[in-house]
Amino acid sequence: MSKIKNPIRIGIVGYGNLGKGVEKALDQNPDMRLTAIFTRRDPESLSKDGKMMHYSTIKDFVGKIDVMILCGGSATDLPKQVPEIAQWFHTVDSYDNHAKIPEYFDQVNQVAQTNKTLSLISTGWDPGLFSLARVLGQSILPEGKDYTFWGRGVSQGHSDAVRRVDGVKNAVQYTIPLDSALEKVREGEQPDLSAADRHERICYVVPEEGADISEIETAIKTMPHYFEPYRTTVHFITEEELLTEHSSMPHGGIVFRTGRTGEKSRQRIEFNLALEDNPEFTSSVLVAYARAVFRMAAQGASGACTIFDVPPGYLSPKSAEELRKSIL
Repeated sequence: MSKIKNPIRIGIVGYGNLGKGVEKALDQNPDMRLTAIFTRRDPESLSKDGKMMHYSTIKDFVGKIDVMILCGGSATDLPKQVPEIAQWFHTVDSYDNHAKIPEYFDQVNQVAQTNKTLSLISTGWDPGLFSLARVLGQSILPEGKDYTFWGRGVSQGHSDAVRRVDGVKNAVQYTIPLDSALEKVREGEQPDLSAADRHERICYVVPEEGADISEIETAIKTMPHYFEPYRTTVHFITEEELLTEHSSMPHGGIVFRTGRTGEKSRQRIEFNLALEDNPEFTSSVLVAYARAVFRMAAQGASGACTIFDVPPGYLSPKSAEELRKSIL
């Protein structure tokens, strides 16, 4: 597909793993163009063909960027940055603190409605594609149960939350599905399982020199919404061990809906992701939804929205006519 005459102009906020993934994903989408990357670090130390800008200059790009993709962490970055940036730009983010999504939605919605911008929150794969799979499952099998298993893999949001604990220099967190629970679901037993019954969390932490590792471990294990309900193990390691043994970013998971139709028929819907690079995949989802946000905004949509509000056809660079002909 050749590049279109007026590509969608994209801005990236944050240049960690997710931001770098968005940059790569844009190279695979010829109808989109990277305009600028915004960072709180010194832009000159991250030279990117003149596209790296300091965060403080964002407002200067009003009218020059169509959609901002925000790539910061959910713990502190997105709750502050999205309401600020949504004053001037349409936005897409991957906020993943499930328990606080309603509160976050209301906060962003107020700003976006006031300023006639459109902000898609909490997209990616969970929340995001997995959320969509749950809606499909519940709608098609109203008499049934949902089960979600994450991992084995590195959770970006949970790793970021650990890294923000006082005394932590660096850290990685793995989510591990429990095989015994997975087998019960696949066998159709429909057990009652909490998220903590289905997973364990393992953290590999590099402490700051002189830090109290007992306090760090307690802070991690008692962190609300992230670790408190789960069986959590914390391992303290050196930075060299972290880099050599825990530098890759795999992840994935499965969403199940098991139920019955008619009087006897047992049915199971299964949506499975196996990801070699979690940030790159999440970034690809963000880019596809940035296209959808651009199209929805062009039709006058404003306020906050979620993946449930987005027509699937808007994700594709193909026209509705092309989709009907080639995919339907």
